[in-house]
Amino acid sequence: MIGKEYLRVVRVRINDMKKLAEGAFSQVSDSGLFWHESKQCNSIAVIVKHLSGNMVSRWTDFLTSDGEKESRNRDGEFIQHFSNRQDMLRSWNLGWNTFFAALESLRDTDLLKTVTIQQEPHSVIEALEKQMVHYSYHIGQIVYIAKQLAGDDWTSLSVPLKQQKV
Repeated sequence: MIGKEYLRVVRVRINDMKKLAEGAFSQVSDSGLFWHESKQCNSIAVIVKHLSGNMVSRWTDFLTSDGEKESRNRDGEFIQHFSNRQDMLRSWNLGWNTFFAALESLRDTDLLKTVTIQQEPHSVIEALEKQMVHYSYHIGQIVYIAKQLAGDDWTSLSVPLKQQKV
């Protein structure tokens, strides 16, 4: 029973992260999705491309093959190639659909199985935790960029600050 509850909580938390990023996307103009402060900084679109590439690699044949697929071009994920918001969202949804399909296929008995990521063994629990940390890191970046671009028009995606009269 603990394993089933753990998987339920993972699904909820990951879905919350996905919705948080999508709330940020909705507050940014189409051109804002491709904005980056400097050559060393990633745009929202590039972060989406990287997350999608990671998800497709990690979660395709999750229990039976290394999570770092030979077909993955990680460096290429950091080169912007989307032509518009719709292209970006297609990639976003491909990654999430791949992740959620793998997550839905897991049973509580799978949690202590060993999977390989970059030729290193991890329990399924460790792999899930590793990915949750990775996704939350990048989704935090997306929210931060979106908040900067939206400026005073930003609508809080969590508990808004109380407005005090001065």
